[in-house]
Amino acid sequence: MKSSFYVLAFLTCFLFGMGAMFEFLIWPGRGMIVASGFLMLNFGLLPTFFYQKYKSSRK
Repeated sequence: MKSSFYVLAFLTCFLFGMGAMFEFLIWPGRGMIVASGFLMLNFGLLPTFFYQKYKSSRK
């Protein structure tokens, strides 16, 4: 479970970084990249994080 969290964290940070670079350079597609990063953060990384915290507190 921790490896999936690390993969999701890396992909989320990567998407935010690429979105920031595209935003600064005013390249097309920047909105889709940033939106993908937010979706991955809200529906992938945060639920995984809170599930891990819940699972570790139940032991």
